[in-house]
Amino acid sequence: MTKATCHCGAVELCVDLPEGALDKPMRCDCSFCRRRAAPNISVPVANLEIVKGAEALTLYQWNTGTAQHWFCSVCGIYTHHRRRSDPTEYGVNLGCLDGVNPADFEPIPWNDGVNHPSDA
Repeated sequence: MTKATCHCGAVELCVDLPEGALDKPMRCDCSFCRRRAAPNISVPVANLEIVKGAEALTLYQWNTGTAQHWFCSVCGIYTHHRRRSDPTEYGVNLGCLDGVNPADFEPIPWNDGVNHPSDA
C-alpha cells in the first residue's frame, strides 16, 4: 500500500498499486487535463481508499459527467479522478504518491484526450 496526499495534508489516500502501475504514467491533452498537466497512473477503483479528509475533497465534473475529478478544497491539489475512458479505474496524481518524483519518469507520454472515443 502506498500513501498519497495533497500538498497541505488535509487529504490522504491509501493506494494499492497493481504490478507495473508505475511503469505507465501518462498525461492527457483534453481541454481540462492539459491545463493541469499532472501525470497520473491507473489503479482499479477498489485499490484506492480515502483514509483522511473526504470532507475536504471537492468534485469537478463537466460535459457527460462520467469523469469525476477530485481536488483538495484547502490547497487545490488534484489527487485523483474516475476515468471517462474506463470508469472502473481511477487516475491517481503521480506527484501525490509518497516517495515518488514525477521527474524521474520523464518523458511521460500524452494520451489523446482531444479525440476521445466517447465523443464519436
